[in-house]
Amino acid sequence: MLMPKRVKRRKQFRGTMRGKALRGNKITNGEYGIVAMEPAWIRSNQIEAARVAMTRYIKRGGKVWIKIFPDKPVTNKPAETRMGSGKGTLEYWVAVVKPGRVMFEIGGVSEELAREALRLASHKLPLKCKVVSREDLEGGAGSEK
Repeated sequence: MLMPKRVKRRKQFRGTMRGKALRGNKITNGEYGIVAMEPAWIRSNQIEAARVAMTRYIKRGGKVWIKIFPDKPVTNKPAETRMGSGKGTLEYWVAVVKPGRVMFEIGGVSEELAREALRLASHKLPLKCKVVSREDLEGGAGSEK
């Protein structure tokens, strides 16, 4: 599973997920990608499940890029614990994803193979997402400005 090697602080505030993704909203490496349509926390095991689904489908062809990294710790208190006595222990790591963020990219395979692999991967993620090509994002960015 993905997690940081070391962090400055062990526990973090929850924070908010307002607004659209300003960074990471373009396809930089591959030809096709998965774009988030809504804000969410994506756990490290969900990222891994999506990666496995994609790589199994393309059968050692092409290349897969993971563009998100789980660097936010999420804590949890045990069940049936009284209020107080501090913050809970670290349970898992999440990547904070905002709408418009490109999460996975794929390249070096045909379009239908890439789209199907990304579709399978999107089923493993806890948010609505769409499969886009490099042209889709470049054309969309040009018309908005």
